Amino acid sequence: MTTYVLVHGAWRGGWCWVRVADRLRAAGHTVFTPTLSGLAEHAHTLTPTISLQTHIKDVARLLQWEELRDVVLVGHSYGGMVITGAADRVADRVRTLAFVDALLPKHGQSAFDLRTPEANAQIRERARTQGGGWRIPPTTAEAFMVNPADRAWVDAKCTDLPIGCFSEKLHLSGAGDRIADRVYVRAGSYPNPAFDAALEMARADSRFRCHVVDCGHDIMVDAPEELTRILLESA
Repeated sequence: MTTYVLVHGAWRGGWCWVRVADRLRAAGHTVFTPTLSGLAEHAHTLTPTISLQTHIKDVARLLQWEELRDVVLVGHSYGGMVITGAADRVADRVRTLAFVDALLPKHGQSAFDLRTPEANAQIRERARTQGGGWRIPPTTAEAFMVNPADRAWVDAKCTDLPIGCFSEKLHLSGAGDRIADRVYVRAGSYPNPAFDAALEMARADSRFRCHVVDCGHDIMVDAPEELTRILLESA
């Protein structure tokens, strides 16, 4: 039995992993799908003080409180920032890091640092005009190229994200570097410079096994069977 911790990206919640989680559990594995502070069912707790560090603590403390070991820690999109930070804090509890169309940060980088200036300008403008200067309204499922049948479901579930999650820089001790088993899964039908760059970084790193899945950005929604198969390879 393997323990999987599946960490969602910006604007989403643990709900987005349901199709993959069900398949992993059916294969006999233990699965946690935490919702990060201030999002989805925790949206009522949203405040300007929630940041990347808050979300890193959410995940690191889950592994500690549940006494989890040999974890396959999976992060989607912005979740790549979160799992990188969490793995640095609890490296002894993590066996595999899996980045699902995710940012692949280094020490001292923020999510804004990994995105294009044009994309960042759009985010900041949405926060200014629609989020009181600190909340980023969700990007639409259509923009993320989610399959048409699931777009209304995804849009209805997404909630605002504090801008501090994108602006705060990641501080790493280097402890997570010793996690040698790593996976990168790229959404082949979603053009995006940040994730293209992450895939190239992963391909240049011998610790990574890389995959490309022909679907939109939300691979766990669009291609759960294929993503489950890839994750089971780490079981």
